Amino acid sequence: MSIFKRKKGPRPPARRDSEPTTEPSEPVAKPAPAAAAEPRSEHMSLLSLAAAYSWRLLLVVLAGGLIIQALVHLHLVVIPVIAALFVTALLGPLAQRLKNKGWPPLLATWTVLLGAILVFAGLVAAIAPSVGAELDDVGASAGQGFEEVVDYLAESPLKLSKKDVDRYIDQAAQQVSANREKITAGVLLGAAKAVEVLTEFFLTLVLVFFFVKDGPAMFGWFESQFPRRNRRHVRALGERAWAAVGAYLRGTAVIALVDAVLIGITLLVVGVPLVAPLAVLTFFGAFFPLIGAVAAGVVAALVALVTTGVTAAAIVGGAILVIQQVEGDVLQPLVMGKAVRLHPVVILLALTAGAIVGGIVGAFLAVPVTAVAASIGNYIKTVAAEGDEEQAPAA
Repeated sequence: MSIFKRKKGPRPPARRDSEPTTEPSEPVAKPAPAAAAEPRSEHMSLLSLAAAYSWRLLLVVLAGGLIIQALVHLHLVVIPVIAALFVTALLGPLAQRLKNKGWPPLLATWTVLLGAILVFAGLVAAIAPSVGAELDDVGASAGQGFEEVVDYLAESPLKLSKKDVDRYIDQAAQQVSANREKITAGVLLGAAKAVEVLTEFFLTLVLVFFFVKDGPAMFGWFESQFPRRNRRHVRALGERAWAAVGAYLRGTAVIALVDAVLIGITLLVVGVPLVAPLAVLTFFGAFFPLIGAVAAGVVAALVALVTTGVTAAAIVGGAILVIQQVEGDVLQPLVMGKAVRLHPVVILLALTAGAIVGGIVGAFLAVPVTAVAASIGNYIKTVAAEGDEEQAPAA
């Protein structure tokens, strides 16, 4: 046993890792103030947000343009569907009332359709006798009207005599003979367009029959294709879209009636014949934006020219121009804006954009499509707001 053996004594307590050490450590660098990075981070966040919404907006605009172009190219199907929906919006409620009273759907549909056809035929029968009687006067006065036009051209700054007019007519006849092939191609193209119109007409009749008879069942099948939890939203969207279409149709009917009454009064005051058929033509022409009312006005001005004279035709043309301006700048924004609940500026921009993108068909579809899109957007916004309120914590 060694004398150098150390006495046993209490051992020092073991150092735990959790206890702080007294060993010196390197100083930790303090983070830079956050305020110095705030301007750059805020700037980058705004830029990122703008970029994110920009490409989304571009995609939406591109998709909308492609959809409109597809609808325009498929006008042979789109126009009958839209026309059938418009007619169904008028006849559907009547058929539904009969169905609610216990009528079979087929009987109710045929009753409403035949009733509408009889009303239209009665309107034509009421107008036809006056048209037949006045057409004789129009034919008799057409030659006199042509002479008045020639005299007006001779007295105008153009100083065109009857010989000059005859020479221009002969030149026009020679141009027609020289371009006979092009005219023949144009006639064939017109015949093809006439066949398309007839096809669209008969397709519209078939679609109206099935929409009136089986419209609720067809929409019920469409609704059943969605998950059960989403069906109430699909039903609500469909109801809102259908209400927007009906409101658009009623607004257009009001505008068409105002145009027909104003033009009819103008023709009566000036003394132009065929007032009733021209007013009816104006009424139906107003359902086709831009081209319909203009075409009806041109026909009325030509009738005034050949029957009453240049002065009457100028008065009728000026009145039609004023009526068209009132329709486009006052009636369309105000009446249609209240009907479809869109601001007048939105109506004007929708008509302009539709005409630029799709021509007549685009202008025809612009307002109803905008109204349907607005109603759907309002519903989605309402549902999103209700969801936010449900998820909000109670105060």
